[in-house]
Amino acid sequence: MYLADTSVWVDYIQGRGTAAVQLLENCCKTPLPRPISYHIYMEILQGAGSDSAFDRLQRYFSGQRFCGFENPQTSHGKAARIYYDCRRAGLTVRSSVDCLIAQCALEKELELLHQDRDYINMQPLVPGLAQKHFLG
Repeated sequence: MYLADTSVWVDYIQGRGTAAVQLLENCCKTPLPRPISYHIYMEILQGAGSDSAFDRLQRYFSGQRFCGFENPQTSHGKAARIYYDCRRAGLTVRSSVDCLIAQCALEKELELLHQDRDYINMQPLVPGLAQKHFLG
């Protein structure tokens, strides 16, 4: 099962027919709920262009299965470690939220579907992170 990153959901919402969106749409055809992390939900809502869009997105995503951390303090510490390890290795992760999303995927044993080079760059330092992307 996939955890679709914000980068894929934004393309989906904007009607872009990327390969990642096509895969997400195929997953949406199944009756299984699609897991979404609270951090992805927050990023999606932050990007709303209007009050009506915010409300529409909030309604749509309220029907999804949210996955959170069993022990938030430990999980946030592990996400901070991902960010720290990347920085020490000379890699810039543009958003610490990406580290929280990666940690969620790790803990829930979900494959991260994304369109974000930050996850590719962190892969050597987070070898257990299963990823699916269509970036060159």
